[in-house]
Amino acid sequence: MAQTDPDTPDPTPTSKPILEVRDLRTSFPMRSGALQRITSHHDAVAGVSFDLGRGEVLGLVGESGSGKTTVGRTILRILPSITGLKIAGSVRFAMPDGRRIDVLSADRRDLFAFRRQAQIIFQDPAGSLNPRMRVWEIVSEPLVVHGVAHGRNELRDRAQALLERCGMPGSSADLYPHEFSGGQRQRIGIARSLALEPSLIICDEPTSALDVSIQAQIINLLADLRTEMGLSYLFISHDMGVISHLCDRIAVMKDGELVEVGRRDQVLGDPQHEYTQRLLAAVPEAPVA
Repeated sequence: MAQTDPDTPDPTPTSKPILEVRDLRTSFPMRSGALQRITSHHDAVAGVSFDLGRGEVLGLVGESGSGKTTVGRTILRILPSITGLKIAGSVRFAMPDGRRIDVLSADRRDLFAFRRQAQIIFQDPAGSLNPRMRVWEIVSEPLVVHGVAHGRNELRDRAQALLERCGMPGSSADLYPHEFSGGQRQRIGIARSLALEPSLIICDEPTSALDVSIQAQIINLLADLRTEMGLSYLFISHDMGVISHLCDRIAVMKDGELVEVGRRDQVLGDPQHEYTQRLLAAVPEAPVA
């Protein structure tokens, strides 16, 4: 399937869209010469359009360098501040009060409200956790930033409940990140992402740094949380095997563009693009269960 028209959404999501992305473009400056002047731009994301339904999981899959992580970070407006960076298109998000805001042009107030509803789980659990903070402080930090809870006891109690919800013992709240395994650190990261009870979570390769057996546990946890909390996920991965076990629909990305989008059974059972076929051919015989 070729790249969709910028004004036309991809094949129908499984529910009313919570996120509408149209003709998203992210271009990084290219510099040359002794003065390192900007001479051109590289399109990391080149006109991507898709919808994400409420309570749906859309898998965004592609090899390293395909632009999928840049899509996620552009949507959340957490790209680094770079002179000459160009972002275009629209990202419309359905707020709980019924408003639909364009994230890319949102003012500070709307952006702050959006970030309470949209969170991210990072690829590297160790790198995303402050080693100088106790786990309860890490998990409760979003509550402090958004003024949702106050006082050490309340913050610690809420963090402990979130950790237990993610399969961690309550006693872990007083420890530091280095005292845990990679899978446990990722559970801590997931607990932090849930602190504000968001409606959208962007999962940026959340299992790629983990052993295969631990990957399965994290995928199962995310599936349970989705059912329990009605979460919507944009699940970014290079692994079609992982994508196939969680997602309702799959969007395949190559060189900054979507080359195929469809329901999971369609993409897995009858891939139309040769790039999708290659990704499927690379899946091991016994993928994540």
